[in-house]
Amino acid sequence: MDQPQGSAFARPLAPAVVSELREVLGGRLQLSEAIRQQHGSCEAHFETMPPDAVAFPHSTEETARLVQICARHAIPVIPYGAGSSLEGQVVATTGGLCIDLSEMNRIVAVHAADLDCTVQAGVTREQLNEYLRDQGLFFPIDPGANATIGGMAATRASGTNAVRYGTMRDAVLSLTAVMPDGRIVRTARRARKSSAGYDLTRLLIGSEGTLGIITEVTLRLHGIPDAISSAVCAFDTLQGAVDTVITAIQLGVPVARIELVDEVGIGAINSYAKLDLEEKPTLFFEFHGTKASVDEQVEIVREIAIDLGGGEFVWSNLSEERSRLWKARHQAYYAGLSLRPGSTGWATDVCVPISRLADCILETRADLDTTQIPTPIVGHVGDGNFHVLFVLDPASEEEAAEAARLNDRLVARALAMDGTCTGEHGIGLGKQQWLIEEHGPGVDIMRLIKRALDPGNLFNPGKIFAMP
Repeated sequence: MDQPQGSAFARPLAPAVVSELREVLGGRLQLSEAIRQQHGSCEAHFETMPPDAVAFPHSTEETARLVQICARHAIPVIPYGAGSSLEGQVVATTGGLCIDLSEMNRIVAVHAADLDCTVQAGVTREQLNEYLRDQGLFFPIDPGANATIGGMAATRASGTNAVRYGTMRDAVLSLTAVMPDGRIVRTARRARKSSAGYDLTRLLIGSEGTLGIITEVTLRLHGIPDAISSAVCAFDTLQGAVDTVITAIQLGVPVARIELVDEVGIGAINSYAKLDLEEKPTLFFEFHGTKASVDEQVEIVREIAIDLGGGEFVWSNLSEERSRLWKARHQAYYAGLSLRPGSTGWATDVCVPISRLADCILETRADLDTTQIPTPIVGHVGDGNFHVLFVLDPASEEEAAEAARLNDRLVARALAMDGTCTGEHGIGLGKQQWLIEEHGPGVDIMRLIKRALDPGNLFNPGKIFAMP
């Protein structure tokens, strides 16, 4: 099967190229070893592969000028947001220029009457929601990390609110992007629907920087609900917790968030976040709407949970309490790593049809119970997506091989259930062979698109699939 490949592109930047880049950016072109190393790594277990230089543009036009220089000199380009990717999307497999968009962090416009806004790619989701709060609006896509909006679009992120509000695919109305030849393209207008030509917006969403560099994003917004209520509920069995999710979804209860953390994960969260949750399979809920509709949702879900072995609902209705609860859930990755100081995390995810969720999670947990590697399961289970974290000894080749074997079994199981090899992490370096297994000849079509838009294979080379 295809594997990530190196390239003859990898070489130090020539002094003449550095001079051209500095004409655009001045001191915002960085060549220091520390900054290059930082930009050649991600949150996950992949080897650090630094770029040859890091650029910090402030506008779409500057980004386009950088790309034009790189195109003339056949220099690879790697877009970078917050560096929170989990499948090696930002590592520089062939050297080249890393374009860090984090300083493009201006909120361009908010159209409150139309429930949309336009932001530069480096705006983070927390920054955006802080800005919107006084206008009674919020942006719901929440992958956990304080990721940049451009990075979230590039990886087709989703997260805890996806069960009600959808993913980045649903949230993005339009993109501005710099293409591999340096052209600037706006993919759509702000209209809520259009039948005008190919859907370039969704072609770029999820392309992981291989087709274009996203520099501005126009987003759908939502009104802040009148009532928000959060709760946790522990279950006697993992089966009961997952069946509660399936039943609630099949009954059409519009829960905003349903998050699963198994007993291994709860133990880690308790220790890391100083909580005292029961160390059992646990669901984290959040309900949005009017007070009457929230009360109705709560009662329905409570009855389902009681029937399936759930315990008492522990409520967090105050904003500070809800924030503490969800912060603990969002820190599950770091909580897992704390189970084993000095460890390396290998986070993986799959997504299956909701009717197969219980089978997939239970079979996976049984697999994981055969290893001594700590392996918490967490998941945005309301839409069939869950994650496994392998907490590895970085010096142990045996553990790495065991994790790879268990991950292969997990992904093969999900595909056999007509699921996907990744619900939200993307392909990057880590799941290229499974992309081929999932899409078959469709990957050849993806390669044709890549070759047409980026004939020199300069945009994030080596990611998603190899180019023969």
